[in-house]
Amino acid sequence: MAENININVHHITRVEGHGNIVVNVREGKIEELKLEITESPRFFEAFLRGRHISEAPHITSRICGICGVGHTLASIEAAEAAVGITPSEQTVLLRKLLNHGETIQSHVLHFYFLAAPDLFKAGSVFPLASSHPDVVHRALRMKKLANDLCIVTGGRQVHPISAVIGGFTRIPTEAELKDMRERLVEARADVDATVDLFAANPFPEFERETEFLALRSDDEYAFLYGKIVSTDGVEVDVPEYKKAVKEKVVDHSTAKHASSSRDSYMVGALARVSNNYDKLHPRAKEAAEKLGLKLPCYNPFMNNAAQVVEVAHCVEDSIRIIDELLSRGLKDEKPIPIEEGKPGQGVGAVEVPRGTLYHDYTVDEKGYLTDINCIIPTAQNLANIEADMYKMVPEVLDKSEEEITFLLEMLVRAYDPCISCSAHILTVKFVK
Repeated sequence: MAENININVHHITRVEGHGNIVVNVREGKIEELKLEITESPRFFEAFLRGRHISEAPHITSRICGICGVGHTLASIEAAEAAVGITPSEQTVLLRKLLNHGETIQSHVLHFYFLAAPDLFKAGSVFPLASSHPDVVHRALRMKKLANDLCIVTGGRQVHPISAVIGGFTRIPTEAELKDMRERLVEARADVDATVDLFAANPFPEFERETEFLALRSDDEYAFLYGKIVSTDGVEVDVPEYKKAVKEKVVDHSTAKHASSSRDSYMVGALARVSNNYDKLHPRAKEAAEKLGLKLPCYNPFMNNAAQVVEVAHCVEDSIRIIDELLSRGLKDEKPIPIEEGKPGQGVGAVEVPRGTLYHDYTVDEKGYLTDINCIIPTAQNLANIEADMYKMVPEVLDKSEEEITFLLEMLVRAYDPCISCSAHILTVKFVK
């Protein structure tokens, strides 16, 4: 057993953004353990102040190049709640379809391009293009399908332009939806092959009991709309999100840490499956069974298995939504206009690929933003990752420093962190 180790991973690879792992063990005891977040603050909340609320979805979409759809939808939800707009049923269905597109493309990006190289003991996806070309081709095919679903519903694959407050500026045509439906049905074979691939390459065994937080709806597997719930029994309405999400600042991170019922909690695919398993599509439940995902599951590496399960669910639910839209008949609805003279405050909560995203807006009587708060999923996971690392390190001290480093990096990657988006800063008061 190693008595002394000194790990300093400067910039973890295959994650979005910059973070460091620092672990010092002396005589078998942890002296220091940190997941340092070193990204510069983003200032989005600051420069949104004074902007008209109609600009917020397009501006906040730029917080993330992967979760641009999720930020757009959370922003729209918050804005509509603030100014008193209730979207039509067709708008809600199109938003759910758009969000499914982003969830599929982001999950495929992560479990094929960022996590799978760990399972195949490859440094990146590039060697897999030669050793496993069928796997890489399948990943690219699935990602293109998801990107095209975002283009059809949101106007483009990154930073959607047609989803706005009050509705959509462009409604997909019937022909476009029928084409997407046909391709989604064809994608079932790729989903099945993905399940088989990850079932044959099991994730590392590690467990630490924790709290899982996610949205939950009585009607469906919740991505948009619902209550905030946790496996510890938390249940609050979205406008009261601060009762469930308690943020704090730590010295070694430009992103805040978060807690709820205990010192840390987890959001993301595994948290959603843990709180909403009964709402999964039957094909997704079959995928979970093949992948060995049984609840309760306290292995954070299984978050990647849960991502595969959610892809199976989102493909099937996208087919269902398209069928419903086509059976209703597409209406050329115009976005509901924003009326001035309605000051207010509203909160939007959306399950984006990495977990629950919150936007909280306050607007004046002319519709200009006066106060903004955004809570990013990765920031909510940081304390939980560190807690996992504290439990894991003593359990793997019989391994070499190189093997321990690999496992810790793999653990961080299992959470699919989007570190750049998570970085915030305290309110700055200039002293003159």
